[in-house]
Amino acid sequence: MKKRITGAVFLGLMVSACHINAQAKPDEIKKMEWFRNAKLGIFIHWGIYSVNGISESWSFFNNYINHENYMKQLNGFSASDYKPEEWVRLIQESGAKYAVITSKHHDGISLWNSEAENAITIPHQSAAKKDVLTPFVSALKNSGLKTGIYFSLPDWSHPYYDVNTRTKKRYEIRNDPKKWDQFVSYYQTQLDELSRQYKPDLLWFDGDWEHSSEEWKAPQTLSLLKKYNSDIIINSRLNNHGDYDTPEQGIPVVTPKNPYWELCYTMNDSWGYQPFDNHYKTPNMIVRTLADVISMGGNLLLDIGPKADGTIPEEQTRILKNLGRWTSKNKDAIYGTRQGISFEHYKGKSAFSEDGKSIFLYLEEAKDFVKIYGLASKPLSVKIAGDENSKVNFLFSNDTTMMIDLSEVKFDQDVTTIQLTFSEQPTLLKSFKKESFSVTDILENRNAKAAVYDLANLIHNGSNIMDHSGLTHDGLEMHLPKTAKTNHETLKWISKHAEALYETGKGLPGGHYSGMSALSKDRKTIYLFVEGIPTGPVALKGIKNTIARIRIAGEGSILDHKIYNKLYWSETPGIMYIDIPKQRLDKNMTVLAILLDKPVELHREKVEAIESNL
Repeated sequence: MKKRITGAVFLGLMVSACHINAQAKPDEIKKMEWFRNAKLGIFIHWGIYSVNGISESWSFFNNYINHENYMKQLNGFSASDYKPEEWVRLIQESGAKYAVITSKHHDGISLWNSEAENAITIPHQSAAKKDVLTPFVSALKNSGLKTGIYFSLPDWSHPYYDVNTRTKKRYEIRNDPKKWDQFVSYYQTQLDELSRQYKPDLLWFDGDWEHSSEEWKAPQTLSLLKKYNSDIIINSRLNNHGDYDTPEQGIPVVTPKNPYWELCYTMNDSWGYQPFDNHYKTPNMIVRTLADVISMGGNLLLDIGPKADGTIPEEQTRILKNLGRWTSKNKDAIYGTRQGISFEHYKGKSAFSEDGKSIFLYLEEAKDFVKIYGLASKPLSVKIAGDENSKVNFLFSNDTTMMIDLSEVKFDQDVTTIQLTFSEQPTLLKSFKKESFSVTDILENRNAKAAVYDLANLIHNGSNIMDHSGLTHDGLEMHLPKTAKTNHETLKWISKHAEALYETGKGLPGGHYSGMSALSKDRKTIYLFVEGIPTGPVALKGIKNTIARIRIAGEGSILDHKIYNKLYWSETPGIMYIDIPKQRLDKNMTVLAILLDKPVELHREKVEAIESNL
C-alpha cells in the first residue's frame, strides 16, 4: 500500500496501537496478570436471604423486616441439594476464569465454621448444619479456576459493631473505643481464618464506606492478608488500599482511569435469589455487555444467586450456558485482550490482542460491511472468529480507510467477532484525513447502503453536507443536485429520513451508542443510525434525560423501551434497550428518533460502588 505521508510527518502523526494502549495503562505488575487476562468472573451471593427471597442484609437494615424475623431464615437455609462440583462445572462452561463467593455479607452470617467470638455461622446456627464454603473453594481450586472470597467489613448483627440498622446504632466509637477495637479484632480474626484455610487469590471487600481507613485499621488488615499471600489481589473497597476499581451495576460510558477494573453486574435487579424479580436481561444482552467491558479493557464479574437448597435458577443457568457458547468460539478475542481502538477509528466495540498484533471488532448486527479509519497498516488476514470457512475480503478506499466486506459472512446470534491480524503492531493515526463527499458523490454512489453509511458518518462527525443542499425538513419538494447518475434508492432514503438529516449536528461521543448518531438542532432529539439487522435490542447508555417517546424516523412506528440497572435513588442512568421489529427495519439503514424532555444531558462520570441500597 502506497503511503502519501512522508516519514517525518508520519512519525509526528501516528502512534502504534500498542502505544495507545500503553499510554492509557501503566506497566502491570506481575501479580495482576491473571486478573487482567481473565475478563470474566462469576459472583455468587448465597446466604439465608435466599430462603424468603428478600434483599441480602439491606432488608433489615432498611427496616423492611425486623432483624429478628430476618434471622429466622436460618431455620430454612437447608443447602439440601447443594452440589459445589456442579456449580464449578457450570462456571467453567461459562468461560469464566475465576469466581467470587460471599463468605459473609453485611448480615454477619458466615458460610464457614468461623471460631471468631460471637460469630453466627451456617454450620452452627442454620438448618444446613454444615460448612458450605469449604467444599466450593475445594472444587474451585481443583478445577484450576482462581479463588475469590467476598468479605463484608460491616457486620450489622455483631454486638461489637457500632451500626445495627439505618435508624439504630449500638454506640458511638468515640464513646466506646474499646468495643470498636474488639470488633476490629473480630473481623481480622475472620480474615485470618479465611486466609489460612482457603489461601484465596483475590479478596473482595465491601462496605468500607461506613468507616475511615484509620478506624478499619486498613493498613494493618492489608499486612495481615499479605502475610499469607504476598500476591493476593484486593479490590478497591478497603478505603482505596486495593488494586482495582469496582464499578457496580452501571456499565461505564468512559473507560475507567485505573488500568485494572471489574464491573460487578446482576442478571436481573437482585444480587441474591429473589423469585419475584423477573427483570432478567436476555442472554444476548449479557454477551454484548461482556464485549462492551472487554472493549474498555475491564473484567465482567457476573452475579448469580442460588436458592436456599443450593440449586441455581434455570434463568441464570441459561445465561451462563449461552455465555459459554460465545466464549468457547471467541477465546482469542476475549482472554488476554486489551482496550480497543478509539471510536474515531471504528464506530463500534473492539479490542487488541495481548501482543498488539491483532484487532478484534465486535459486531452486534448482521450487515454488509464495516469501515476502519486512520489505519496505516495492511493486515495479513481478516477472518471471523470461530468460523474458519468464512470468506472475508477487504480493501482500502484511500491510504488509511479500510472497508471489510461481510456479504458472505455467517453472523453469530449475539456478537460476531472479526479478527484482523498484522505482521507487527498496526499503526493508527492520531490525526488522519477523514473521508469527504459532496451531496452529488453520495447521490451517484451505485451502492445505496454505502452511500447512506457515508452520509450518516459525515453527519455524526459534525459535517452535515445536507445543509443548504436543497433538502427540506419533511423530505418533500427537495431541490437536491440530481444528475443522470443519481441513485434513486439513495434519494428515496434521504427523503424518508429527512428529519434526521435536516439541520442536525454532531452525534453522541463514544461510549453511549455502538454506532453513528446525530442530534437535532435544539438537541432534544437523538437520532440513532442503526445498521443492518441487530441481533438484539439497540442499547443506549449514559442518557440522564427522561425519554418522552421513541419512534422509527420516516415511518411513524412508536417503540417501547426498557431500562435496566437504574437505581431509583441514584443519579446514574441505567442502560436503555430498544427493540425494533424486524419487519420495520430499513434495508439500507434504520433511524431511531429518541425524543427527550429537554436538551440532551450525558452521564460521563465515574461509576462508583453502591453505598446505600434503599
